[in-house]
Parts: sequence; C-alpha cells; structure tokens
Amino acid sequence: MQQHDHQPLTDFIEYSHEQMIERANEFLTTSQRRHTIRSFSDRPVPKEIIQTCIKAAATAPSGANHQPWHFVAINSSDIKKQIREAAEKLEHSFYEGRAGAEWLDALKPLGTDASKPYLEHAPWLIAIFSQKKGGISTDDKNTNYYVHESVGIATGFLIQALHRAGLATLTHTPKPMSFLTDICGRDKDNERPYMLLIAGYPSDDATVPNHALVKKSLDEVATFI
Repeated sequence: MQQHDHQPLTDFIEYSHEQMIERANEFLTTSQRRHTIRSFSDRPVPKEIIQTCIKAAATAPSGANHQPWHFVAINSSDIKKQIREAAEKLEHSFYEGRAGAEWLDALKPLGTDASKPYLEHAPWLIAIFSQKKGGISTDDKNTNYYVHESVGIATGFLIQALHRAGLATLTHTPKPMSFLTDICGRDKDNERPYMLLIAGYPSDDATVPNHALVKKSLDEVATFI
C-alpha cells in the first residue's frame, strides 16, 4: 500500500467458529422478519431513535470516504402533507399509463396504487439525497466517486438499523423525485433525491403481500466457485 496516515485496528472482535455461525443465523432470522409494509400507525417515534439509526447509516463505506449522502428526517405534519400531495400527483400519472403495461402488471401482486396515505400518517419520512461533490469535510467541493453505490449501501444500513430498533419501513421512489429537493430545501445543483424512506410502527391492520414473501433460493442468488 502507499504511505498514508493510519492507526492500528483495535476494535475488531474475533468470534469462534460456533459463535460466527450462531451470529450469522441470528442476523438471518432477524432479516427475515423485516417486511415492507404500507399501513403505518401514527404512534410517535422519539427523534433520538431516528438520529441514532442515521448515525449508523453514516458509518457505511463510500468512495474515497467522501460520504456523499444527506438524510432529511421529516416529522413535520405540514411537510409530510406537501410530500404526499406531490407524490400522489406523480403516482396518478404513473398508474394511469406512464409506467407501461409490463411494469403495472409486475406491481399487481403487491396491491399498490396511487394512494399513499402513509406519507402523511407515518411519524417519520427520511428523504435520502446523493451528492455530486463534497469530500471528507462538508465544506469540500471535490468530485464524489461511486456515489450511487455508496448511497445505496448507506440506505441498506439505515433500513436494517431501523428494523433492528423495532420499526417498520417502506422504500418509496416516485419518479421524478425533484419535488423533494424543493420541499426539503436542498441544493438542486449538487444533490439529487435518491429515495424516500417511511419509518414507524405498523398499524394494527398491517399486512404483507404473499408475493413479497417469495424469496429466491441461495442457489438462484449466489454462486460459489
């Protein structure tokens, strides 16, 4: 490796083979209990929980460690209402033909439609933005690298953090998402909306589509060579 500032790795924990298998299986079981839902309770969720989960997401690896993401956590009823109205306007055009027949057929088993009441009902929305320029300091103006990949990893961290904290989530990606930039007051020249994450407790009548429970087998998703 090239010369660089560094320090010894001191916080790595090595487990026995048996412990590794147990921990891997525990995580698998926990992950299998994570479900995407579309019916949220309006029960409040403390801001501290969302803050801690975002901190966990921000530990994700990123290109050149530039951390090209910004999370806007939205609890304001007024802002959530604005987001719902803008998103549903787009969704109506999507379901009325803009998506195309094949895409709409693929969505039918999930039961989705243009109505998105959870955007207003859930206690928290988290708008995730990717950044074209930045760096290790928020004042840097360097080019960011592997932005899509980096923000995708951080988003995965966030979903798992929220799940492990005891919350349900839903990923929402209306297209185009430029309205989020305006509503959230972000820099439209440097940032692009990546995803909208809904977080909260499931409602008492929350359901999971049978279609969503069908997961490909290990042989279908992995090859060992």
